[in-house]
Amino acid sequence: MNKNLSLLRRSVAPTIASVVVIAALSVFARGQSSTVEGHWEGTVQTPGTALVFSVDFSAKTGGGISGAISIPAQNAAGLPLEKLAVKDADISFVIAGVPGEPTFSGKLDPGGARISGQLNQGGQSFPFTLERKQDPVAQSKEALAGFDQVATDAMKKFDVPGMAIAIVKGKQIVYSRGFGYRDVEKQLPATPDTLFAIGSSTKAFTTFVLGTLVDEGKIEWEKPVRNYIPWFKLYDASASEHITPRDLVTHRSGLPRHDLVWYNNYDATRKWLVERLAYLEPTADLRTQFQYNNLMFLTAGYLSEVVTGKTWEQNVRDRILDPLGMQRTTFSVLEMQKDSDFSQPYQKKDDRVVKMPFRQITNIGPAGAINSSVNEMSRWVVVHLNGGKYEGKELAKASTVDDMHTSHMTTGETNEHSEISPADYGMGWFVQAYRGHQWVQHGGNIDGFSAMVALFPQDGVGIVVLTNLNATPLGSLLVQTAMDRLLGLKPIDWIGVAAAKRAKGEEATKEGAKKKEVTRMQGTHPAHNLEDYAGDYENLGYGVLKVSAHEGHLEAVFNGINTPLEHWHYETFSGLKTDDASFEDMKYTFQTDSRGYVSALSAPFEPAVKDIVFVKKPDARLFDAEYLKRFAGSYELPGQAIAIGLKGNALTAIVPGSPALDLVPVLGGDFAIKQAQIVTIHFVTDSAGNVTAFELRQPGVVLTAKRKQ
Repeated sequence: MNKNLSLLRRSVAPTIASVVVIAALSVFARGQSSTVEGHWEGTVQTPGTALVFSVDFSAKTGGGISGAISIPAQNAAGLPLEKLAVKDADISFVIAGVPGEPTFSGKLDPGGARISGQLNQGGQSFPFTLERKQDPVAQSKEALAGFDQVATDAMKKFDVPGMAIAIVKGKQIVYSRGFGYRDVEKQLPATPDTLFAIGSSTKAFTTFVLGTLVDEGKIEWEKPVRNYIPWFKLYDASASEHITPRDLVTHRSGLPRHDLVWYNNYDATRKWLVERLAYLEPTADLRTQFQYNNLMFLTAGYLSEVVTGKTWEQNVRDRILDPLGMQRTTFSVLEMQKDSDFSQPYQKKDDRVVKMPFRQITNIGPAGAINSSVNEMSRWVVVHLNGGKYEGKELAKASTVDDMHTSHMTTGETNEHSEISPADYGMGWFVQAYRGHQWVQHGGNIDGFSAMVALFPQDGVGIVVLTNLNATPLGSLLVQTAMDRLLGLKPIDWIGVAAAKRAKGEEATKEGAKKKEVTRMQGTHPAHNLEDYAGDYENLGYGVLKVSAHEGHLEAVFNGINTPLEHWHYETFSGLKTDDASFEDMKYTFQTDSRGYVSALSAPFEPAVKDIVFVKKPDARLFDAEYLKRFAGSYELPGQAIAIGLKGNALTAIVPGSPALDLVPVLGGDFAIKQAQIVTIHFVTDSAGNVTAFELRQPGVVLTAKRKQ
């Protein structure tokens, strides 16, 4: 039996559980096809519910009639019909392959606008009606008349330089337009074929790839990730054992974002980033709290690489892009710029819209690196509106696609507008209701670009809005405005209300920035010379942060982003304004160890946890065998000989009659005895740089061992 039949049976009253109108409806008819050609919408009245469906009839070449049925409540669209017939005013429908042989018997009214009759099955009878309606595609186009001006006016309100919009009804694009400029400086217009970065709208592609692997039996949503990546580890041991692929793509891992681990980190491999998860502090137990996390989606993409032996990019290309003909869609902004029609990125800065640098994010690709056009993205939308199928080819099972659109984790949001329900999270999609209609959506924001991909599965509508302005909400606002038209709802001025709210927010932010000095303790000074703060500081989760001293100020470099620092108060320094504002106003606080050395710094790289601590690394020369040779030799304490030896790239100290002691590099160019780390060795040199002795420093006493000649 067709798998769709069982879905429909669940939507009908229990007394007729086997009656299904979401099935492949067989309408037996002959002749007079012109009387029924077109689009029809109707219901079957069952106890306590009305099952809505629609049928589209069209004439066959050479005679006869064909058709298709859609059942919005079951996300079934365009299922083919068989054996259509009309005899005079009498019409009958039989649902093939369903137990009890459900039969629809009805009459076409004299005006040709309504079919009414009875559904009979297993001795029970239920009334049904079908009414002739305007073609949905034509109706949608009519509803969108004048929308160009709405979009143009909205762009001005939100200072968006360039934008493109595509709207799909069923399987057809009913609206596709470009607005403004993809390149303001060169006055190049944006078109429906212009490539934009789609940011986190990429996440749905990653879950779709995993979904196809589930369909193929290569992974299971509910099996632990360790079944596929044995070495996988999180900070929390229990979460490490139990986290599943479904957890990875529903933002319920227990980890906050920790985005600075990957942001601008061009040296990091995906495997290295997944390995960092073992050192990143969670803020909740597994599956207890929604916390948006790009690193989990990176892990989901890496999982697909491990399972298939192919890169995430190749999996997306093979399983989605190639079958859909999305040939210009790319995975890198560098690759995107080789296209003849791509957009520049822009941001609003000091009340002006200015170009900003492209940000390459291929390392975190599965969470947000795809670039595409609204024309190509419309094909992606069609797949989701049609149960995983495109032009008759199944890319994923309908049940798998439906699973992605189903709520799996509450976000904890509260209502801002009564017309829009708080969002839950599916898999790669947010799931909510817009004015009573199912709304599945995901935005995307990456440097200089903002995107919105929205699905209304039960209404057969999908909308893609791509813009070239950093962090603009315009995409969602245009979706809501368009849907008011397409659903025939009383319009709400979403754009005007949001623009007024935005203006107030920007003004409040400007005023607030003037008061930032109130958090500063005046009249304080650093405890050390600036040169003493310089060095490499390391955190096992985040990597290395470099601090250097330049012409009376400090400079921090993390993941290739240079940020000048000014003294803020005491041992805290603050990030200054630069072209890259990632660390502007970031507070770096230095710590001093008991020996008087600057030994660590902490900074709020992840606001949801306590400050991330970076520990200062000893001088790199202390790990270089060539440099360490100068210290090897025989030394003598009063009455005690000590030999300093070199083993690989590390020093040892040998006292006759005792096991060898390992010397570990520490700050200040010294070495600690690993077996007793409160004891350090400080080598003494003469004016020519020759090592003449070492001091054995321990609490309460310092002994000198002279080097033997």
